[in-house]
Amino acid sequence: MNFKEKVIDWKNRLKDRHMLSIIVGLIIVCLILGGVIYKKQKEYRQVMENQYNLAFFELVDYVQNVENYLAKSLISTSPEHGAETLTRVWKEANLAQIYLSQIPINNEGLSNTAKFLNQVSDYSYSLSRKNIYNESLTQEDLDNLQNLHTYCVELQNTLNQLSTEMTDGTISWKELTKKGSTMFAQQVSNNSKDSFSNIDSNFGEYAGLIYDGAYSEHIDKAEKKGLTGDNVSEDQAKEIAINLVGSDRIQEVNSSGLSENGNIPSYTFSITLNDGDKNNPVSVSISQKGGHIVFMNHNRDINAEVISQEDANKIGKEFLDSKGFPDMKETYYLKQDGVVTINYAYSQNGVVAYTDLIKLKIALDNGEVLGMETTGYLNSHTIRNIPTPNITLEEAKSHLNTKLEILSEGLAIIPTEWKTEIFCYEFKGKVDDTDFLVYINAENGKEENILVIINTPNGTLTM
Repeated sequence: MNFKEKVIDWKNRLKDRHMLSIIVGLIIVCLILGGVIYKKQKEYRQVMENQYNLAFFELVDYVQNVENYLAKSLISTSPEHGAETLTRVWKEANLAQIYLSQIPINNEGLSNTAKFLNQVSDYSYSLSRKNIYNESLTQEDLDNLQNLHTYCVELQNTLNQLSTEMTDGTISWKELTKKGSTMFAQQVSNNSKDSFSNIDSNFGEYAGLIYDGAYSEHIDKAEKKGLTGDNVSEDQAKEIAINLVGSDRIQEVNSSGLSENGNIPSYTFSITLNDGDKNNPVSVSISQKGGHIVFMNHNRDINAEVISQEDANKIGKEFLDSKGFPDMKETYYLKQDGVVTINYAYSQNGVVAYTDLIKLKIALDNGEVLGMETTGYLNSHTIRNIPTPNITLEEAKSHLNTKLEILSEGLAIIPTEWKTEIFCYEFKGKVDDTDFLVYINAENGKEENILVIINTPNGTLTM
């Protein structure tokens, strides 16, 4: 081997050694990174397990508190103590539901348990209101409390067994979460088939409660009173949408089919107008039942405001009349970017039904109706048998704050948070510089609600 060949060989060896050093260095870096990642993952898993443990054992404690306070409510004899006890049930059950939602199991797997805790919380609040008004609990109320207590004892027993299995290692959060948030019954070992897999089956025979509350059984199953008529096909719904927008304005109609997941199963259409603006189609939803307009919206630029609020109100009422929504009265509105959104409520013989609500969006440059939403109306509208008030207008006024300067008065039907209705006297008034709406129950004189009226340059709102 001559000198030149020796130099080349020496250089090749250096390259090989350098490459080997790089490879060894990369391996070391990968090992270090792997160790760091493993440590971080381990720390993360530990943090998550600690959070799951906290949520679970808080759930156990709050369910035990619910059971104790429900037991106390069954033997309470005074309205004052009853109201206090039931308020505690409401609070503890609500907190139990919060911690239940933090356990790494999907909602479907614990839907019955969540429903039970929601109803316990809401029903106890409903009964506490009775006690606050010095109303005695009925035998039905007491029977319902007894029923809730029985199920709560079963839930507590199941949770206590789970607590033992968590402590002795029979069940681990790693096992429960390794397949993702699937149902308990698919994740637990055979040894725990009577615990986690049965937590929701405690309520297999639980029929639920019907009462004046947000989680009452009647709400999900409530009849949509304004949703009348026979089912329509997609083609029929498309024709209704075309008539709503105007066939002479339409270039193309695309259908998204039937959506059954919402409050009202509807056909949805995207309508391109022949005005050249393909980026802003009109969206229209038509109910499957009866072919009612559920929703319509069109966005476009508004460059001027020449329509007055009074004229916009009139345009909206005429539009509603033409679409089969008569006797609607404008209530509150909000202006923004050249568009006014007006709330219209149904009026029957001078009684305003705020439950039967339709919202319209009107352009202030040319009065075009750009949007419409009728869900409240379709859920609630019916011709009502409005009773004669049990108390007079003057008797209702006697329940008002003496500082309220009354500006207007009338009768109204107002909604509750649990989708029932209350027949009231409505008083609009002022105290100092603040405007109010006060609702006094026309049957018994109770103060049902107070709203603050907010007057702004862009509209009138309530809260």
